[in-house]
Amino acid sequence: MTSKLQGVIAAIATAVDERGEPDCACSVALARFLLANGCDGLNVLGTTGEATSFSLEQRKRVMTAYRDAGLPLDRLMVGTGAASVADAVALTRHAAELGFAGALVLPPFYYKGVPDDGLVAYLDAIIAATSTKPVPIYLYHFPAQSGLPWHIGLIKRLLDRHGSRIVGLKDSSGDMSYARAAAAVSRDWHVFPSTEAVLVEARSGILPVASPRPRTSTPTFARGHGAAGMPAPSMRPSTSAGFSTANSWFRGSRRCSRISTVTPPGRGYSRP
Repeated sequence: MTSKLQGVIAAIATAVDERGEPDCACSVALARFLLANGCDGLNVLGTTGEATSFSLEQRKRVMTAYRDAGLPLDRLMVGTGAASVADAVALTRHAAELGFAGALVLPPFYYKGVPDDGLVAYLDAIIAATSTKPVPIYLYHFPAQSGLPWHIGLIKRLLDRHGSRIVGLKDSSGDMSYARAAAAVSRDWHVFPSTEAVLVEARSGILPVASPRPRTSTPTFARGHGAAGMPAPSMRPSTSAGFSTANSWFRGSRRCSRISTVTPPGRGYSRP
């Protein structure tokens, strides 16, 4: 199984209305803006999109809105991981049925110290549930938030077990030694670091700077992509959104409310 996701991928914020419900029209408008201004793809309902703060039905509604708006789903990955196996299965199946290019899967994050066998069983359930309509799976490595790493030994085990169904990994750890080790596991899968420092050397990325500054990120990546001394072919940079700039876009659009306000203050993001 292959995925077309590559280049500068913006992690997109999720807008909400005054009732705290997802503002799908505003989120779609921002998506169109980013794709029209240099981003190669989008990471929908990831950490920047505050997916885990929304209910199962709210997340499915946002996903469906992207499809109904006619956005190019072959350029979009969507976060489907959850603390509940059943929710992760339902979200990943929904992503597959809609036609997203990839499902980004966090480990079941509430209980810490989950053994490898438990994480393997979690992926087994997701992959089995989408066997009739397979969607490429991307592991989401963010141990500072999830408390559970996709460590290198476990990655090898999962690739041996599920082959081409698992096509890549988004690394939000900021540890480039880990990213390079993960990229070296196989030449048939892709690692997306989420630090802007790799824009000039990685093959693709999901980086926080691309959403607020797509016109800056894309040329930087393009210069690096053609440079000599490129790291492993499977290393790809990625770009996530900055909340302050996304807020400014929402306010300036005059059609939209604001980014999600469920994130508590004091986290380094400016509030609406």
